[in-house]
Amino acid sequence: MAAALRVPSRASSLRFRWFVVEAGWWVLSVGIVIGIWEITAALGLINTIILPPPHKFVAEIRDQSQFLMPQPGVTAIPLHFAVFTAIGASLRRVLIGLLLGSLAAVLTGSLAFYLRLFRNLTFPTITMLAPIAPAAWIPLAILAFGMGDGAAIFVVFVGIYFTLTLATLNSMNNVDQVYVNTARVLGASRRQIMWHVIFPAILPNLFVVLRMNFFAAWMGVLAAEMVGVRTGLGAVVVMGRQMMNMNLTFLGMAIIGLVGYLLDVGLGVLQKRVLWWRSAARV
Repeated sequence: MAAALRVPSRASSLRFRWFVVEAGWWVLSVGIVIGIWEITAALGLINTIILPPPHKFVAEIRDQSQFLMPQPGVTAIPLHFAVFTAIGASLRRVLIGLLLGSLAAVLTGSLAFYLRLFRNLTFPTITMLAPIAPAAWIPLAILAFGMGDGAAIFVVFVGIYFTLTLATLNSMNNVDQVYVNTARVLGASRRQIMWHVIFPAILPNLFVVLRMNFFAAWMGVLAAEMVGVRTGLGAVVVMGRQMMNMNLTFLGMAIIGLVGYLLDVGLGVLQKRVLWWRSAARV
């Protein structure tokens, strides 16, 4: 009984130690960049009006009225957490778009692998649309969904859907035939092979593609906020540009980078939990 209790405790200790080490490296990496930036600004080697040092643009967070666009009929806005309102708006759009795009991509790729006729009818078009950057879809998104969440979610959707669909079919085609033949010998049906052989085999590749394309989706939703959706972190950067306030612009960029990093870390943790049987290669 005592031994059984020690195992979870040891696992928790190892996870905490890993978190501390990773956080330490992150602080060191970012700290080096900030230190160099601050030193060059203090020595007058850069124009601080164009490139304000971090301590200046971080201080801009005290005036949070800049994070919210004026609302018709609203005379007073609680500003203490306005920055979280902007972050929440961007997060909501990108997460909904990622979820819808991922589900649709895996479904489309699976149908194309399962049904040759469906693949022949759809994949030439999907392959042709895949290279189009998410930002190029913004005008269509605004016309179709108006200036709101729908347009931003659509941009994220198309930013992940086409690439992940192609990756799903390609990963399924590259599953080792030995696994499929073994399942057939053991009496598995075609549907059972799909669920119990093909899908588990492609999960590692899908997570890699999803994490790589997440940044494209994140940039897509920010571009939509800059052009047609007047809320969120992208709109904060635009407001800084319109007011010629580089402190606000750089603060918005810093928050965008930090939130994007934390989202990628979250996807990495999810990947480790789902693919618990896989370990990272070491040389």
